[in-house]
Amino acid sequence: MDNQQQEIKIELTPEVAKGIYSNLAVITHGANEFFIDFITMAPNMPGAKVQSRIIMSPENAKNLLGALMENVKKYESTFGPILPKRPVNNGGNNGEIPNPFIMGGKA
Repeated sequence: MDNQQQEIKIELTPEVAKGIYSNLAVITHGANEFFIDFITMAPNMPGAKVQSRIIMSPENAKNLLGALMENVKKYESTFGPILPKRPVNNGGNNGEIPNPFIMGGKA
């Protein structure tokens, strides 16, 4: 058996390279896959559309989690800790702002 890693050629089209901004992700799962919906919310807008949906196996979702954790650590070691932002004037919400990545969560 050949234990050498194969190099994968990854193509990035100009359309995909532009990226899509997201400030909210909704994650759900079934027995065999994870669904990650990326959404862009704007102030004073009652609704928002899913901009992109990624479907992954549980194993790949766990690999993504590990890669994100590793990259956040690298980012913080270069740029300092990532801290939740708080409204300056209490924001009328007891100083807490909703965390868009956790249902009902606080930042």
